[in-house]
Formats: sequence, C-alpha cells, structure tokens
Amino acid sequence: MILLDIEGTTTPIAFVAGILFPYARTHLPLYLTQHADTPESRRILASLRAEYDHDAEARRQLPDWSPWPYLAWLMDRDRKSAALKELQGFVWEEGYRDGTLVGELFPDVAAALSLWRDAAIQVGIYSSGSVRAQQWLFRCSTAGDLTPLLSWHFDTTVGAKRNAASYTRIAADVCLPPGGILFVSDVAAELDAARQAGMATALIVRPGNAAQPDSCHRVISSLLDLRP
Repeated sequence: MILLDIEGTTTPIAFVAGILFPYARTHLPLYLTQHADTPESRRILASLRAEYDHDAEARRQLPDWSPWPYLAWLMDRDRKSAALKELQGFVWEEGYRDGTLVGELFPDVAAALSLWRDAAIQVGIYSSGSVRAQQWLFRCSTAGDLTPLLSWHFDTTVGAKRNAASYTRIAADVCLPPGGILFVSDVAAELDAARQAGMATALIVRPGNAAQPDSCHRVISSLLDLRP
C-alpha cells in the first residue's frame, strides 16, 4: 500500500495556502449563519467551544467567545483543529459543487495513481484536512474524478501526523503490517513518525516546498519515481 500526504505531495502548497484557505476564510461566516442549526453543525460547534475553553484555561490570548472570531484566530495560527478542519471541508464542498473550486494536482499524480492501480497497489490519503475535504479535492480535480483510484482516506481523527501512534492506527485500520505501507510526504518530521511506526518512507521534493533537514528517507521528485 502507498499512503500519500496532500499538501506539498499531491497538491501544490500555493493552492492550499493561496486558494483554499482564503476561500474558507471568506465563506465560513455565511456558512455558519446558514447552517448553525443543523445537527452536524451543532456537534462541530460544541467541539469548537470545548477547544476554546481549553485554550482559555491555558490562559491564551483569545477573542471573546463566538464561533467565527475563534475560527479566524485558529486559522491565523494554522491550528490543526478538528472542528475547524471539518467546517472547512463543508465550505470547500460547496465551492467544488458549484465549480468555483477545482482541486489542483501536480501533473504526475493521475498517472501515478493509474499506474499503481494497474499494478494492484492500493493507495490511501492521510492529510490534516478532513476526509470530506480530501474526497472533494480528488473528485473535482484538474485531472478529473480520481476518487475511484483511492481506497482509504485518513485525517487527524486518527492522531497527529507527527505522532508514530497515528501510523500504527492506520496500519491496523487497513489490516496491513506497517512494513507493508510506504508513506510519502514533503515533511521529514511526519516521515520520522511513520518510520518509527515501522512504515517505509519517501520524502518528495516539489517546487514551492519548504527545505527539509537531512534525513535517512528516500528522496524523490515525482510520484512516478515509485514505479512498481
């Protein structure tokens, strides 16, 4: 099995930072107004309030409680908040559905996914973005609907990406030994955690990615470098 990160691996960081995040910031207030009374939104907002209370107990400098100012505060700090990520996923879904958003992929992604499918290699995604956000990015991508080529989606509900236990959980979920999984990411610290859990790793270097410290991970510049 091959497990892929998204930002900086399948998708340019510039698309996430320059398109998706500003879109969410612009559209979240209206989404909250229109959907605040749905059961799903009430559940997410309860989780958000619990996170706010935890930050308040830690004596962090917070805005007065209200969902939108706190969400903006979280986004300003690039907090990997499960509630924020879930809400972003719903907002982006609306953008993908109406054609405003198209998921940008590096040119090698579709070819690599097809190659691995033909070789009977299953592929999963592990990203800090919600599973919903992942699915819509690949469903409405620049290469068309690639979701049939993906077998699994994981987000940080399984744990943080720099925590080895997260990768152990993923391996258990897909019923494979960790050694039967190759994790590809642009972040060495994530790969360190995956390797600690027993996975094989590859560091992908893409235009626009941040430089990474020297490591023992295999370095590639394209997913097509991982030919069966």
